[in-house]
Amino acid sequence: MAQIVFAAGAPHAPGLIGLLAAAPSEVKDVVARTYGSLAEAIAGADADVLIVFANDHLTNSRVRAYPDFLIGMAAEHRGPHEWFKPWIGCDDYTVKGAPLVAQALLDGMTRRGIRMFAESGNLKFDDNISVPVHLARLQEAGIPMVPVLQNCTVPPIPDQHRCYAVGRALGALIRDDLPAGMRVALLGSGGLSHEPGGARYYFIDEAFDRWFLDLVASGDHDRLLRELTVEKMEAAGSGGTAELLAWVVVLGAIGPRPGRSFGYAAHKDFKCGVGAVQWDMDATRQSAGSLASLGTTA
Repeated sequence: MAQIVFAAGAPHAPGLIGLLAAAPSEVKDVVARTYGSLAEAIAGADADVLIVFANDHLTNSRVRAYPDFLIGMAAEHRGPHEWFKPWIGCDDYTVKGAPLVAQALLDGMTRRGIRMFAESGNLKFDDNISVPVHLARLQEAGIPMVPVLQNCTVPPIPDQHRCYAVGRALGALIRDDLPAGMRVALLGSGGLSHEPGGARYYFIDEAFDRWFLDLVASGDHDRLLRELTVEKMEAAGSGGTAELLAWVVVLGAIGPRPGRSFGYAAHKDFKCGVGAVQWDMDATRQSAGSLASLGTTA
């Protein structure tokens, strides 16, 4: 039986890199504390693989044939995509992939009735993967990564109930399909409130953000599924806030458990609220499970 040893949700606003130097000191402190804590926790989790759920910003698929979940199968993930480099303001990076874990994810979710798509080539990453890679120092950590880009933009998007069900299937797959002793880290990348390119481009719904962070840290999943509706997220920022559904997938995988936040900041130039939660997995430290039995080094 494999185990989940790390689980968190965090924002990926591009300004967290490109505009950070000009941000007020109190905002910089929140960003540094948030991603510094996550980087330390990821490195300390001794994970064999990191699965990241993040939204796709209409970059990898056509609107008329848009997959709800797209798995990156590559042996190596490179970014950011050329078009996004000036926008994000980060250096190039390379993160090792885990192709056979990705294949196990595709096969296992299919068997559980969850339709996912896969791309064997390098996906086009913007801030969805690039921001956590840089700020959580994933390249330096050297943990193989499986990115899963999900549809949080093109209607009808999978709602909170569907994403939670996907997460429950993911949790079962990790427990039952991956090699015994494998240590798995999960990250939901997206949010908080923002409306990219919309009429409320600079609007940040601080009340919603604080409500959401408190709710997901509480471990009350019944309330989460009742109250975190697509309509509520759209009211907090159309076309952007629903990225938080990536966190819901992670929550479905780990089940109800408390988490901790690292503070909150609402900085207009980021055009997005900033806050993250790491959930307490209460993992019993075991000898690290090798990826060799699944051949993730391709």
